[in-house]
Amino acid sequence: MSARDGDTLPQDPYDPHGTERTPSLEQQETGIAAHWREWVVRWARGHGLHPVADPVSVSCGFELPDSGRTVTVRFMTTKKLLVAFMTDGRNLRADQLAVAAAAANAWNTEQLVPMLSVWDVRGPNPCIAGVCTLPLGCRMERAEFDALASDWAAQARQMFTRCHEVFAL
Repeated sequence: MSARDGDTLPQDPYDPHGTERTPSLEQQETGIAAHWREWVVRWARGHGLHPVADPVSVSCGFELPDSGRTVTVRFMTTKKLLVAFMTDGRNLRADQLAVAAAAANAWNTEQLVPMLSVWDVRGPNPCIAGVCTLPLGCRMERAEFDALASDWAAQARQMFTRCHEVFAL
């Protein structure tokens, strides 16, 4: 490529002849810290989901096939991580806690992502929840983030479906 083609030539010492094109803003790799909210909203809308944003998170939900249940995914950040917290909104009864712990152990041994755990065990509303994390300094293109978020959602569908069908949770 040359400047006559209308492309902006990179200022790259490793490409002194300007043979590589400068990536567009959409193609440039960037840390996700600056873009995660926009990327989550775009990903959700691109999959027909309805994102809801508040000052600290972006949430969306999707239906589990043949269960009548909705999985809610809440994306938020810690100081160093993007966290996707997933739950099906069902509270566990006291007699389900041991089974839920066994389900989490089985899932985490076989799959790892999302990490399945029993939340709020001693509180009034224990539930099963999946968690996926990504370092905020992780550099990726938006398309890569879309693929990762889609993978997380697909794995969450599998995880909650297994919890419902195999463990009756």
